[in-house]
Amino acid sequence: MKAENQEKYVAYVSCYTQGSKVGIRVYDVDLEKGTFTEKDKIEISNSSYMCISHNGKYLYSITDYGVESYNIKDDGTLETASAASINGMRGCYLSTDYTDRFLFVAGYHDGKITVLSINEDGTLGKITDEVYHKGIGSIIDRNFRPHVNCVKMTRDNKYLLAADLGIDQTKVYQFDHETGKLRMIDIIHSEQYSGPRHIKISKDGRFIYIIHEEKSYIAVYNYAERKVGDPSFDLIETVPTINEYHSEDTAASALNLSADYKYLITTNVGDNSAAIFKIDRDKGTLSKILCLPISGSYPKDAALFPDNKHLVSLNHENNTMTFFAVDLSKGTLAMNAKEIKIDQPNCVIFHALGNRQDD
Repeated sequence: MKAENQEKYVAYVSCYTQGSKVGIRVYDVDLEKGTFTEKDKIEISNSSYMCISHNGKYLYSITDYGVESYNIKDDGTLETASAASINGMRGCYLSTDYTDRFLFVAGYHDGKITVLSINEDGTLGKITDEVYHKGIGSIIDRNFRPHVNCVKMTRDNKYLLAADLGIDQTKVYQFDHETGKLRMIDIIHSEQYSGPRHIKISKDGRFIYIIHEEKSYIAVYNYAERKVGDPSFDLIETVPTINEYHSEDTAASALNLSADYKYLITTNVGDNSAAIFKIDRDKGTLSKILCLPISGSYPKDAALFPDNKHLVSLNHENNTMTFFAVDLSKGTLAMNAKEIKIDQPNCVIFHALGNRQDD
């Protein structure tokens, strides 16, 4: 029986829409059973990634035509609010600054960062800056030109980190909150042909986690500001996302923090596995708890439920979401519910009704 005061959650799942008009689905979350029940669906083209404002009031999504914004209603359903062009090819990732005044969009296809202002009511404003990455990658496969894959502000709201898996760099930009302009001041260099993909930041802002797609590892950095305009990013460790035994053709995909910031969750496509790491909050280092199959193909995203007792995997290639009971003390996953059919799922976000969004 559910406790009366148990927090209620919804989950938003974005999808590609070849042959379908539904790009976002909204689910009620059953924490006890570790399952979803669909409650709403939104027509939007190719919602490849979403984010929620830090005040918990608005959801922003990539679309073929740029970006769309939605008001989050009291029950978690979505109400269309605005749309804006990014003056370029379709983006692949987006995030807001920590005051919810600006939206940053990563352009995989054209190697561009687009900055848009956000109005007081959460609607999208004008473009304030456009920055194209330059450089040459490994001259192999797709890694031969810029592909901006993730954009995220440091938690002190001073610097935008832009992971570019095409040129194996994470560029660091100082951000002017008055003009909405970016100025590059540093570069975090990754191994050649490693493909930095997604970025997460510890709750206290001291540690930066960057997952590398092509070489399947997480790089952990200590972040500090030596003086105004002079940030430092010191590499602490690199941690494989896969077991020593794994599929030869594998690549790291998702990177998510648990709701309590104690764990990092990753997925490996090809290997078709999910991995969970415990975070040492003092040192920032990672300890692998498990890396196990997700009963699906091409897991583009995975996340722990807010109680850390269940996990959902979004399996892009065979069009399913699979659900597992998690025992973090024993390092086990056990499938606990029937899979849900869903076309080309790509991103999942849990949202506590009535609460702010920290990540």
